Amino acid sequence: MIAKSRLESEADLYEQVETFFRSTFSTDNRIITEAIKRMLSAGGKRLRPRITLLSSAACGGNPVEHLHLAAYMELIHVATLVHDDVVDNAQTRRGVNATAVDYGNRVSVLAGDYLFAWIFKNVTSTYAPPIPNILSATLADICDGEVLQLRATGDLDLGVDAYVEVARKKTASLFAASAQCGAIVGGGTPADVLALQAYGDAFGVAFQMKDDLLDVTADERSLGKPVGNDLTERKVTIPLIEAMARGDRNFQSDVRRFYGGNDNAALPAIVDGIARQGGLAGTRERIAAFVRQAKQALEPIAAGTAKTSLANLADALLVE
Repeated sequence: MIAKSRLESEADLYEQVETFFRSTFSTDNRIITEAIKRMLSAGGKRLRPRITLLSSAACGGNPVEHLHLAAYMELIHVATLVHDDVVDNAQTRRGVNATAVDYGNRVSVLAGDYLFAWIFKNVTSTYAPPIPNILSATLADICDGEVLQLRATGDLDLGVDAYVEVARKKTASLFAASAQCGAIVGGGTPADVLALQAYGDAFGVAFQMKDDLLDVTADERSLGKPVGNDLTERKVTIPLIEAMARGDRNFQSDVRRFYGGNDNAALPAIVDGIARQGGLAGTRERIAAFVRQAKQALEPIAAGTAKTSLANLADALLVE
C-alpha cells in the first residue's frame, strides 16, 4: 500500500516519473540524449514504470526508492519504439516526427542500441540477480516477437493463438517484467512475484489488443500516428482476425485482394468492413477476457491502494 507520507496519489507517482526524466536522465552521448528526451517529451502514459512502482508498493515497498528501475522500464520501451519506427519506415510517433525522420535511420538504430547498452550497464551495476536476468530475457522475447510479427505480415490465415504469442512476446513481456521486478524490489513473496508477473502478462496482451483496436477506430490526432497504419503495413491484427472469422465471403475476398496488392485506396472500405463484420465487437470481448485474467491474477495480493490502482489500470483498457 502506498502510504500518504510516501506518495499522495497515483497522479503524484506519475509526476515523480516525469520529474525523473526531466531532471535526471542523461547519457554520455549528447545526440542520443537529445533524441531520447525528445521522444520522452512527446508524452505517453508511462504505464510500464507505473506498474513497476505500484507492484513494489503492493508488496510493501516504498516506490520512491525504485524510480530508477521504473525509468529503465520506460527507456527499454522507448528504445524498442526507435527501432520499430526504422523497421516500419514510420513518419510519426506520439504526434511528432519519428526519430528516424529527424536523425536518419543510422543514428536511430545506433541510438536504440546505445540506449539498450546504457540501461543494462546501469541495471547490472545497481541490481542483483534476478533483475538483470529478467530484463535480458525480456529483451530477447521482444526481439523474437518482432521477428514473429514480421514473418506474419500479410498472413490472413493467422489464428488467435499465434497472434497472442506475438503479443505476449513483443508487448506483454515488458509489462510482465515491470510487475515482476517491481514485486521483487518491493520485497514480495515468491507467490506475490508470480501473481504480479501474471497480471503484467494478461494486462500486456489486453493492451496490445486495445492498441490494435484504436488503429481502426481512433482519429489520427489522438492516436499520434496515421489511422489504419497497421492495415497499410499489411499487419494482421486482432480486429482483422475477428472480422475474417466472422465475416462473409465478399468481405474476405475484399481483404485478400487488399492484402495482395499495393493500392491503399480501399483502406476506408476495409476499416468499415471490419466494424460491420464484427471485428470490433470480437476484439472488445477478447480485451475483456484478458482484463478479467489480469484482475484475477491480483487476488493473492494483499488489499490496499496499490492493488486497487493496478486493477483500475486494467479496467481502463476496457472499451465501450
